[in-house]
Amino acid sequence: MSDSAHPAWLVVLLSLWCCWTVCSARPHRPNATNTEPTQIHLSYTGSPTSMVVTWSTLNNTASVVEYGQGDFHLRNSGISTLFVDGGKKHNAQYIHRVVLTGLKPGYRYIYRVGSDESWSDIYSFTAVQDDTNWSPRFAVYGDLGYENAQSVARLTKEVQRGMYDAILHVGDFAYDMNDKDGEVGDAFMSLIQPIAAYLPYMTCVGNHEIAYNFSHYINRFTMPGSHDKDMFYSFNIGPAHIISINTEVWYLDEDGSKDKVIRQREWLHRDLEAANTPGQRQKQPWIILMGHRPMYCSNVAKDCIMDESFVRQGIPKQGMPGIEDLLYKYGVDLTIWAHEHSYERLWPVYDKMVMNGSESQPYTNPQAPVHIITGSAGCKERLTPFVPNPKPWSAFRLDDYGYIRMTIMNSTHLYLEQVSDDQDGLVVDSMNLIKNSHDSYFTRSYNGNRRDL
Repeated sequence: MSDSAHPAWLVVLLSLWCCWTVCSARPHRPNATNTEPTQIHLSYTGSPTSMVVTWSTLNNTASVVEYGQGDFHLRNSGISTLFVDGGKKHNAQYIHRVVLTGLKPGYRYIYRVGSDESWSDIYSFTAVQDDTNWSPRFAVYGDLGYENAQSVARLTKEVQRGMYDAILHVGDFAYDMNDKDGEVGDAFMSLIQPIAAYLPYMTCVGNHEIAYNFSHYINRFTMPGSHDKDMFYSFNIGPAHIISINTEVWYLDEDGSKDKVIRQREWLHRDLEAANTPGQRQKQPWIILMGHRPMYCSNVAKDCIMDESFVRQGIPKQGMPGIEDLLYKYGVDLTIWAHEHSYERLWPVYDKMVMNGSESQPYTNPQAPVHIITGSAGCKERLTPFVPNPKPWSAFRLDDYGYIRMTIMNSTHLYLEQVSDDQDGLVVDSMNLIKNSHDSYFTRSYNGNRRDL
């Protein structure tokens, strides 16, 4: 064999090596998975001419949204923030926030998020109307997890049929967002994307967000105002002023808890006072407050069987005030809670006294706020049973999976109904709340049906 001859196996090996070298000699491209926008969701800024889009990527990229009425002639940039989970793996992601400006209230927009490295699919939303004389429609629920997220399929279908203008998620997300080093939180945010990428997804914090000083909640959501670290805020939409509070401040076993309780109460006092100026209450007559842990409930649960609710009465021995007196003083019309994995509608109640509008029409001009609990959207902890004999303020109770549809019809009428997902979307309860005037309950002469506990 001559020096120039090569064994057949060597010829094949050289051919394969040359092919691999040529095929590999291409420009470097970032891994599309690492730059792909995920967990896309909207939130309302409080201004009808703007909306916030929030999303995540694994690699740091530009934060860009292209949007418009039928095309992408508008383009805004924002910021990205590195968020590192507090677990052992220290999983990291970049969370992007972009404010869409120059929106025409009531008009439909399409949008996509990302950068030139990777763009999302196309989504759409309708800018919030700036008129107070329209009827905003909400889906309302709490305690929605990634596992056993029973209501999500029905909610997704209804959202994509155009049945709602916004979502109110009343605390407790994913169960829990920090689980599996934050991977459950990622999966949950992707799970709600077919809802939250099309509607403002407005939230309040719950007890299941407490890990790592609420870092997942604070980083993953973008709510209006400058109180994100305190996790309370308010906004106006149509004829309603909606307030979101942090009920966990009464349950934190740490230094500074008292200061947090007092700071939130002082902020709430100022917010309610401003909402009750004559001109403002005429524009937004309805005041609705949402918080996670209820003031009243009749479940077999610690929060329900306590003699006094911390949120309602405070913790006097520690100098922590509650807030029920503020709701009564400033005429809050409706309060929405979760935490208990069930649905419960209360009679109008203040200081444990039933204060119906009248015996035959309890929700017509009631003499105290109406409380609703909706914590049964579906999670791995399942449903919470009720005590057998509820207090007189409990009007209706149901322990199956579902959520609320709520419509603020006009300045005097609000309608809500509880939808049972267990019963194939059946409406299992409803309420018409009628208020011919909205003001402090202190100013009214009471002629209704008062029942003390």
